[in-house]
Amino acid sequence: MRSVTYSMGVSLDGYIVGPDGGFDWTAPDEGLFRFATDEVREAGVHLLGRRLYETMLYWETVDQNPSLGFSTLEFAAVWRALPKVVFSTTLPAVQGNARLASGGLAEEIERLRAEPGDGNIAIGGATLAAQAAESGLIDEYRTRVYPVLVGGGIPFFPRHERRVDLELVETRAFSSGVVYLRHRVAR
Repeated sequence: MRSVTYSMGVSLDGYIVGPDGGFDWTAPDEGLFRFATDEVREAGVHLLGRRLYETMLYWETVDQNPSLGFSTLEFAAVWRALPKVVFSTTLPAVQGNARLASGGLAEEIERLRAEPGDGNIAIGGATLAAQAAESGLIDEYRTRVYPVLVGGGIPFFPRHERRVDLELVETRAFSSGVVYLRHRVAR
């Protein structure tokens, strides 16, 4: 059965964007960029909320800039090829290798888990991930912890009233000071 993974950059105080909506502090160095590209390669499909989908549209056409480096072009190619499912009640259509979700989150995940195929089911966007976490649908939390305190904003971890025990599966430190932590939900 395919795992559902939630992976994003997060400040040391637990936010994916700061109080002003900014996330410029998540700009990756070369090593972290390669790592993120490899992580996207592991995914078989990516579930996104509307805001993250709109942010990631940048990668659909960035390769048209001939001055970009190899790592940027490589990530763009891997991201564009990845099938995406967008959860939105306001978007009439989506672009690229994406489709609008036809059902609820739990139903989509159940259907995707039942389909044959390689790669995990990646999920992104705080609101969508919070829904999945509340329903107990996330199997792994993958955090890239940046050495910054932003003081507020949108939290990485959903705020709900139940305990979730996690097992540390992997760690990695990058020269930029970012620390990658991969935790599996203990079931």
